[in-house]
Amino acid sequence: MKIGIIVYSQTEHTYSVAENLQENLLAAGHTVNVERVTTTGDVKSNPKNITFQNKPDIQEYDALIFGSPVHAFNLAPAMKAYLEQIPSLQDKRIACYVTKGLPFHRTGGNQAISQMEKICQSKGGTILGTGIVVWRGGRGKDINELVQKFSRLF
Repeated sequence: MKIGIIVYSQTEHTYSVAENLQENLLAAGHTVNVERVTTTGDVKSNPKNITFQNKPDIQEYDALIFGSPVHAFNLAPAMKAYLEQIPSLQDKRIACYVTKGLPFHRTGGNQAISQMEKICQSKGGTILGTGIVVWRGGRGKDINELVQKFSRLF
């Protein structure tokens, strides 16, 4: 299966999770590419005004994994804008994950995942699974659990 891991990452945390996923999925026999969503200029909270330096084309992939940090208790505006601009996810198998700094519930992880799911489903995508990685002391465990969970999806 050809899997695209599409990531928006400012601090490299979200990207490092993508690298772990790629390594594991490659070992399972899949073809896997990690691609970055990058923006130009300052990223404001309004996704309508975001311009992209790199917007990965997802059409060549059978399955997709979208990764993003949580910003201000919501999905990062750049990832939200990117997902909203994808014309179709029809017949795509999708998993989504977010990274966040605060370990407490109600700090945006579930909200961000919900936003990703809603956008992907509105474009015809099928959500197979989701995950949240808290970037604190137990992050190694969170990353391993996410990698194992997502490896079983594809």
